[in-house]
Amino acid sequence: MSNKVLYISQEITPYLAANKMSTIGQKLPQFAQENGYEVRIFMPKYGAINERRNQLHEVIRLSGMNVIIDDTDHPLIIKVATLQPSRMQVYFIDSDDYFIHKTISDLEINLYPEENDERMMFFSYGVIETVKKLRWEPQIVHCQGWISSLAPLYIKTLYADDPTFKNSKVVFGLYNDTFEGNLDSRFVDKLKEAGAPTALLEKLEGKQVGHFELMQIAIDYSDLVTVSSPDVPQAVLDYAKSTGKLAMDYNETDGDFTSYIQQYDNLLK
Repeated sequence: MSNKVLYISQEITPYLAANKMSTIGQKLPQFAQENGYEVRIFMPKYGAINERRNQLHEVIRLSGMNVIIDDTDHPLIIKVATLQPSRMQVYFIDSDDYFIHKTISDLEINLYPEENDERMMFFSYGVIETVKKLRWEPQIVHCQGWISSLAPLYIKTLYADDPTFKNSKVVFGLYNDTFEGNLDSRFVDKLKEAGAPTALLEKLEGKQVGHFELMQIAIDYSDLVTVSSPDVPQAVLDYAKSTGKLAMDYNETDGDFTSYIQQYDNLLK
């Protein structure tokens, strides 16, 4: 039986423009599949993604559940497309509240940053609940991009005893995808309402949460950290090194992702 890797990605080409993150988001899962891993891929359904051109369609049996963020119900919409030529399925987390349903030139995380805290919570919850509904138990969960940075926290705490994730190892990829400013001032309160652990809430008490604090959360609740692009902020790299979880420095792979597969194999030993 093949091992399973769940990819939770911020960007994937060809659905979005090619850059370091979106290219790895496409090529790494394909490489893992070619090396015997079974993969599932999730990303946000940004308004910039052309649904007709990319042949997205809603998966009715997976859609319809509500995700509660800050005491408000938000219906979850799941769409899917097939990535050619690998024929891998990509699942898209969509929402009438957090993603725009008309073509826009930039991503919602850039256009409407005031909603990023809840958008990020919705995305991570949406992925986890959908994977549960698929009855698919990943041995590895590989998170890429700051919009996925709460997934390690949720998997290791709120879903720690769930049969789907209780044996999952979490990998977090560091990129140079920083953002300016801080999340909503009530972000920590929203984490508390969601059931975040007391130790984390105490660590964040009285703080404004920006990119660095998000990276700390992601690193703290991951099993392994990789550096997947150049120019990752030095403070983030230093923090990752201080935890002993930084297992892979950046190197230009040019399509050869053997080092990632080796890290997966090591985690599963």
